[in-house]
Amino acid sequence: MTAFIHGPVKTEPGVLVHSRRSREAGAETWLLLAARDTKVARAEWDEFGVALLRCGTVFSAVRIPADIVYATTGTADRVEVAEYLTTALEGPCFYDGNSQAFYALTPCSTARRWDVPDTECLGADFFLGVPATSISEPDPRCAAWWVVPIGGPAAICDPEIVRSLVQRGQTRRSEAAALEAGKDA
Repeated sequence: MTAFIHGPVKTEPGVLVHSRRSREAGAETWLLLAARDTKVARAEWDEFGVALLRCGTVFSAVRIPADIVYATTGTADRVEVAEYLTTALEGPCFYDGNSQAFYALTPCSTARRWDVPDTECLGADFFLGVPATSISEPDPRCAAWWVVPIGGPAAICDPEIVRSLVQRGQTRRSEAAALEAGKDA
């Protein structure tokens, strides 16, 4: 019989290892702090796979158009993009097929100073459809899924890393457009 661990486990003195489910539950609870009504948000996650959460309370979200991410990664392949973003962002990011955009979760304060063209940082007074923490691939209930799952409560992206990633994609997109224009000339 296999035992499933749902909480922290001590491996050696002073070291705790948390199970994936324990981290996921902590991240879910933390995200729900941004809900108007926790019970409603939980029910929306269960039924629709996505819940409306208020940005600017426990997180802000940088909306990055998919074409910028694809230019950065050099591919639109879902698995390759996920592998790249997992390493590059060092924090959670989800994709929304309806808006054709990636959303990197950042600190609340990010929206006050975000100034990167072609992107937007959603802060106070924005509501965002955030997928359930358990959705890490396309799901028939919703168009959004975690490309880089949230690693735990308050585990978010460094805004400077997000800025760098976006600027790299913008440069690569511009270079590709210039090459294409040169072919047509």
